[in-house]
Amino acid sequence: MLFNTLNNLKSMKKRAQKSFTLLIALLFCTFLVNAQDDKSKRPSPPAQASGKAGAANIKIEYSQPSVKGRKVWGELVPYGQVWRTGANEATTFEVDQDVKVQGQTLPAGKYALFTIPGEKEWTIVFNKTAQQWGAFKYDEAQDALRVKATPKKAPQAMEKLTFKVDQKGKVSLFWENMEVDFQVSSAGKAKS
Repeated sequence: MLFNTLNNLKSMKKRAQKSFTLLIALLFCTFLVNAQDDKSKRPSPPAQASGKAGAANIKIEYSQPSVKGRKVWGELVPYGQVWRTGANEATTFEVDQDVKVQGQTLPAGKYALFTIPGEKEWTIVFNKTAQQWGAFKYDEAQDALRVKATPKKAPQAMEKLTFKVDQKGKVSLFWENMEVDFQVSSAGKAKS
């Protein structure tokens, strides 16, 4: 009887140790998942830019990659290829009213903002599939609008990719030594 009691105690101790190990593993996994969900801890943290174009509100959400001593244009970001215009998830561009971008109509909504950089000309792409990772599943058939923009030398070097929206609806992208602007203006009709 004493022998059975000792065996039962040993068995309970082993189960308790296994349960404790499992609990520690579960807590560790939970910690890792939560750490990954904290986007501010990413090497390219999230950022926002917002402003107005007439009565329309503009909101841009993106992740900010850093130059880190690399040559960006034509190397890290190749010319002539669709770029997510940031890092991580695709950059999004949202307007709450119909607007004109570079004079062309863009309906109210939320879009993935892609670009096709070039040395002398960029294509700015507003894609209907706003929520996607990078440009890996980019589908040109989902483009709502494409417009052209001209890159220029930035007034100062910018380590982190940065978007700005001025009070007149000019959207500017700054990174490394480059600035690319495109104009957003009110289309005159409010979203119903």
